[in-house]
Amino acid sequence: MISLPQSGFLAEASPRLRQMLSAQANEVRLERGAVLFKQGDAGDALYVVIDGAMEVSILSLDGRKLSLDLLAPGAIFGEIALFDPGTRTATVTATEPARLLRVLRADVMRELQDHPELAVDMIRLAGQRMRWMGRQLNEQVFLPVPTRVARKLLHLAPRQGAQAGAVRLSQAELAEYVGATREAISKTLAVWKRQGIVDVTRGHVLIRDFPTLEALADPDQI
Repeated sequence: MISLPQSGFLAEASPRLRQMLSAQANEVRLERGAVLFKQGDAGDALYVVIDGAMEVSILSLDGRKLSLDLLAPGAIFGEIALFDPGTRTATVTATEPARLLRVLRADVMRELQDHPELAVDMIRLAGQRMRWMGRQLNEQVFLPVPTRVARKLLHLAPRQGAQAGAVRLSQAELAEYVGATREAISKTLAVWKRQGIVDVTRGHVLIRDFPTLEALADPDQI
């Protein structure tokens, strides 16, 4: 049985759900840049991030890439395939060497039939994902670029440890995450750097002033 991380969604999962995922899972290893699945592929499994990081992205109708999230250890994704075994709604790519657990839909459905109480956890997972997607849509449609940048940096940056405040993304990659141009990102970060809120180096953004950035994120706007 594989040990699961005590972080992300798994930090709140019931012991029985953790046991089920661990018992039914197969390990998947990916190199940096490897695509786990593409938007439009058939979906038949959910995944748990054990080590590394996974980028979730979609393509707009005009072919423009929009990065939705960067999944850290403890994150569960691909769960839509459990409820609706259709095509994948996003592309998932390893942004660094990653180790995942894969649980097939057929195995989960069999466990849910034998242990219906697990369905409560799975429904909660689906609800969290729907709320998250709703927030992403609202931000892309209604919020100005600086607010979106602040929110995304706060979402991606660790708060503790040696890497506290560090976001390992280029300005072009950050532009994909907030649905803006690279020029708009560069202008926003340049202003914040002069104000001492962030430091910007090639491929990295370091948050220096969390309270000020949190105020710029203005969580009461939506």
